[in-house]
Amino acid sequence: MIDKSQWTCASAVADIPDGATVMIGGFGTAGMPDELIDALIEHGAGGLTIINNNAGNGDTGLAALIANKRVRKVVCSFPRQTDSWHFDAAYKAGEIELELVPQGNLAARIHAAGSGLGAIFTPTGYGTELAEGKETREIDGRHYVLEYPLHADFALIKAHRGDRWGNLVYRKTARNFGPLMAMAAKCTIAQVNEVVPLGELDPEAVVTPGIFVQRVVDTGGAA
Repeated sequence: MIDKSQWTCASAVADIPDGATVMIGGFGTAGMPDELIDALIEHGAGGLTIINNNAGNGDTGLAALIANKRVRKVVCSFPRQTDSWHFDAAYKAGEIELELVPQGNLAARIHAAGSGLGAIFTPTGYGTELAEGKETREIDGRHYVLEYPLHADFALIKAHRGDRWGNLVYRKTARNFGPLMAMAAKCTIAQVNEVVPLGELDPEAVVTPGIFVQRVVDTGGAA
């Protein structure tokens, strides 16, 4: 019997090692798997490379992971906002590395990893500092930059509902990077508002099929 359910967030993240590359879903705080991040902080893994849309908000979630000095590098498209003080302090102190990726390129590179592509050509970034040292090519009169896929050892994502097979549905914009990250990681861990019996999810509404999900945790929170 296939059952990907986990009793606790702690058990779900218990094997994430030091130095792992971890994708974390969320567009700001929308769709961020806070309970899984809290469990990761308690677990103690450090030296992490985090792939996320931004670099944390306020004092919770990804910001708390950075504040606890567990993050070696952040790959994101929007590292600074008014409440990114933990990332700002760590970056200015030379404690954290930043790889800045335009948002469309971030999504495309994650998608490329999940789709098994070796690389992609994108016009975004051509002629800027972000393209320095990278291969460029002119195709049909337009200039492109070669970008490589973004893979991860683990993906921590948040969905609205799921079943024990790992099929997931999301709630509105909380979906954001979740489906792409689920495809691009070796092990995807999803926290959901509710784990429902098999057959209760409308197949037409399932966004992330269970084949891309290895663990599901019912956190009972808003998704």
